Amino acid sequence: MPHLHPTNASLLELHLTGIPGLQHLHHWISIPFCIMYLVTLAGNSILLCVIKADPSLHLPMFLFLSMLAVVDLVMSTSITLKMLGIFWFHSTAISLDACLTQMYFVHASSAMESGVLVAMAFDRYVAICNPLQYLSILTGPVVAAIGLATLLRAVVFMSPLTFQIRRLPLCNLAVVDHSYCEHMAVLRLACGDTAFSNTYSLSVSTYVCTFDSLLITLSYTLILRAALSLSSPQACKKAFSTCSSHLCIIALFYIPGLLSMYIERYHQKLPPHIQVLLADLYLLIPPAFNPLIYGIRMKQIRDALWTSQGLTDGVLSLSTKARFSCMASAPFTHPNSSSSSFILVGVPSLENPFPTYLGILFCSGYIIALVGNGLVLLVIGLDTSLRDPFHCFLGMLAVIDVVMVTSVVPKMLSVFWLNSTEIGYTACFVQMFLVHSTTSEESGVLLAMAVDRYVAICHPLRYQAILKHRTIAQIGLAIVVRALLFMVPLAWMVTNLPYCHSHMVPHSYCEHMAVAKLACTDPRPSGLYSVAGSSLTVGMDMSFIAVSYRLILKAALGKKSCWKAFSTCGSHICVMLLYYIPGIVSIYAQQFGSSIPMHARVLLADLYLTFPAMLNPIVYSMRTKQIRQAVLKMFSRKVHV
Repeated sequence: MPHLHPTNASLLELHLTGIPGLQHLHHWISIPFCIMYLVTLAGNSILLCVIKADPSLHLPMFLFLSMLAVVDLVMSTSITLKMLGIFWFHSTAISLDACLTQMYFVHASSAMESGVLVAMAFDRYVAICNPLQYLSILTGPVVAAIGLATLLRAVVFMSPLTFQIRRLPLCNLAVVDHSYCEHMAVLRLACGDTAFSNTYSLSVSTYVCTFDSLLITLSYTLILRAALSLSSPQACKKAFSTCSSHLCIIALFYIPGLLSMYIERYHQKLPPHIQVLLADLYLLIPPAFNPLIYGIRMKQIRDALWTSQGLTDGVLSLSTKARFSCMASAPFTHPNSSSSSFILVGVPSLENPFPTYLGILFCSGYIIALVGNGLVLLVIGLDTSLRDPFHCFLGMLAVIDVVMVTSVVPKMLSVFWLNSTEIGYTACFVQMFLVHSTTSEESGVLLAMAVDRYVAICHPLRYQAILKHRTIAQIGLAIVVRALLFMVPLAWMVTNLPYCHSHMVPHSYCEHMAVAKLACTDPRPSGLYSVAGSSLTVGMDMSFIAVSYRLILKAALGKKSCWKAFSTCGSHICVMLLYYIPGIVSIYAQQFGSSIPMHARVLLADLYLTFPAMLNPIVYSMRTKQIRQAVLKMFSRKVHV
C-alpha cells in the first residue's frame, strides 16, 4: 500500500478496533466502563461544587484537589465517550486530527495528574513540617503558579510528541488496535523511522514518573521524620492520617500507569486485550475512585457535604428535631388521615458518608434507566418495522421499568442527599402500591415475552395471526388487572392497620413489611398474604416460562436453525435472570431473613428495583439486532438533518 504523505494525512480516517479479540463482549464490557464514567462525572462534579460553595475549603490542599478533579474529568471524558460509541454503536471511525487531539489530551492530562500529585505531597509536607507558616508559604498566587507550571510542563512535553507523529507518513492499514488513540498503537501505523518518537515518549514518561516519584518520596521522608519526632502518639497518628488519602491516590495512579506503559512496549507476548484493558482501566479507575477516597477519608470534605446537603445538626432546627422526636413515638390519632406521616431511615446502620455515595450509585442507575428505556420507547415509536408483538411487549416492559424506578429513586435520593426523610401517609401507601404492582406487572410481561418467543419459534407462520395487536392489548390489560387484584386487598389490609409504634420506617422506601411492622396490631395476616401472593405470582409465571422454553427447546433441537432460535431468546433469558433471582432472594430475606443484617436486606431490595430497570434496555440494545439498527438509523438521520 503506498504511503500517505504528511500533506494529505489530515484526510485519513482511522478505525479503532476497541478491545482486540473481545469484540463480541464489547456490550458487556461497556457496562462497568459507563458506570465508572458516570461515577467520575458525579463524584468530581460534587467535589468541585462543595469546595467552591464552602469558604472553609478555600485552602491550598483543597485547591490542589480541585485541580485533580478537573484533570480527572478531562482525562476520562477524552476517551470514554468515543469508547462507548465503539462498544455500543460500532462507531469505530475517527479522523487523524481527532485521533491526535485525543492522544494529546490523554497523555497531557496524565502528566498533569502526576504533577498535581507532587504538589499535593508538597502541600502535606508544608502542613505537617511547617504548620505555622502553611498559609504564608502556600498563598493563592503560589498555588496558581504551581498549577500553571504543571500545565506548562505537560504542554511542553506532549506537544513535540504529537507534532512528530503528525509528520510521520502512514502506510500501514489505518486500523488502530486499541480502544482509544494510544501513542504506541498509532505509531505502529507509520512506515517512516519511529525510533525518535518511540524513544522520546519513553524518555518523557520515565522522566515524569521518576522525577515526580522522587519528589513525592522526599516529601514523605521528611514528613515521616517530622511525625516520628512528635512527642504525642496521637499527634503522630493525626499527621499520618492526613496523608492517607493522598497515598491511596498515588498508589491508584502510579502502579497501573507504570505497568501499562512498560507492558505496552516490552511484553509483546502478553495478549493484546490484556494490554488494552489495562490501559483503559488505568485511565478510568483513578478518576472514578479519587473523589470517593477523598470524600470517605477526609473529614473536611464529609463535613462540607453534610453541611451543603442539610445533613448536619446545624441545619436541622430545634423545632424540626422536636417534630421528628414526637413523630417517632406518638401514635396516629387518625390512622387513615393524610396529615399523618412516616420517616424513612434510608439504609439502617450505614452512617456517613455512605448515603452520599449510595445516592451517586442509584442516581447513575436512575439516569441510565430513564435514558435507556426512553430511547427504547422512542425507537419503537418511530420505527414502523418494530411494531411486531415482541417489541410491543418490550415497550410495555420499558414503561413498567420507568414507573418502578421513578416511584422509589427520587424519594430515595432526597433521603440520601437532602435528609428529606418525611413522607406523607397517603404518599407512602401510593408508593407501596406502585412498587408492588409494577413488580407483579413486570413478571407478567416476562411471561408474555416467553409466550411470544414460543409462538415465534414453534409456530413462525402463524406468529402474526396468533399475536395480533388486539391480543397483545388484551394480554397487557390482563397483566394490569392481575396486579390490581393482588395489590388492592394488600393495600386495604395495610392502610387499615392502626399505627401506634414508632413512625420510623427502617427502609429507603415504603416497603410493605417495613411499614406493617410499625402497626400496634399483629401484621402477620398482611405479611402472609404478601408472601402467598408473591409466591403464587412468581411461581405461576416461572412455571409457564419454563413450559414455554421446554417447548422451544424441544422444537429447536436437531434443526439447522437451532442456534438462531436460541439466540433470539438470549435477551429474554438475561432479563429474567436479572429480575427473578434478586427478586426471590429479596422477598424471602425481608420475610424470613432475620439473621441477615438490616442494611443488607434494604440494599438488596433497593438494587432489585433499580438494577433490572437500568440493565434491561442495555441488554436488549446489545443483543437485539433490530433495536441496535433502529438506534443507529435514528442517530444517523439526526446527524444528516
